[in-house]
Amino acid sequence: MKKREIKILLVDDEPDILEIVRYNLSSEGYQVITAENGEEAVKTATQEKPHLIIMDVMMPEMDGIEACEQIRKNPDLDDTIITFLTARGEDYSQLAGFDAGADDYITKPIKPKVLVSKVKALLRRIKDRDHEQEDVIKINNLTINRDEYKITLRGKEIILPRKEFELLSLLASKPGKVFKRADILSKVWGNDVVVGGRTIDVHIRKLREKIGDKSFKTIKGVGYKFVVK
Repeated sequence: MKKREIKILLVDDEPDILEIVRYNLSSEGYQVITAENGEEAVKTATQEKPHLIIMDVMMPEMDGIEACEQIRKNPDLDDTIITFLTARGEDYSQLAGFDAGADDYITKPIKPKVLVSKVKALLRRIKDRDHEQEDVIKINNLTINRDEYKITLRGKEIILPRKEFELLSLLASKPGKVFKRADILSKVWGNDVVVGGRTIDVHIRKLREKIGDKSFKTIKGVGYKFVVK
């Protein structure tokens, strides 16, 4: 999908932030529409069906958390990526955002270059959206063949135990998406298997050793995501 076809909804009650972010994303070639509060965001998202929503948490009329919850109730917006703008150190807002259905967060104060880089990383998921149904996932120099249970990294085959393979496949199916620990346990180990929370941590540690430490990011108190550089 070309940049000019990608629609981004920017939501913030501060005009200066709206203008700065809108300018930087428009300069990159994206379509940018804006809203000034959560209530307006829900209406605009329903009408415009954006690919990505960047939304502040603290806003009048309806805050970002409630707006996110409302948006996630709309099946037409299931594939829309939602990321919050949060002040540095606002752990509560970040956790509440993930619980409401957000995919990620961007920390204020906003640095234009970091913002653009973050948006590009989030939007990579659009082209990778169908990976969950594909037998082969290709990300840079990593290839995951689900049908053959085969991993190739930089042209070299890597043998992984079944659960490590399934965990890697899950995270890599949507690069940049934060997978909650409960979802990982359910999808990789199944609801009928009782395992401790440390089980995920141990498997992630092993994957970092084999695939690369920088490919996996821990979101404290939430879960993990696969990072594409």
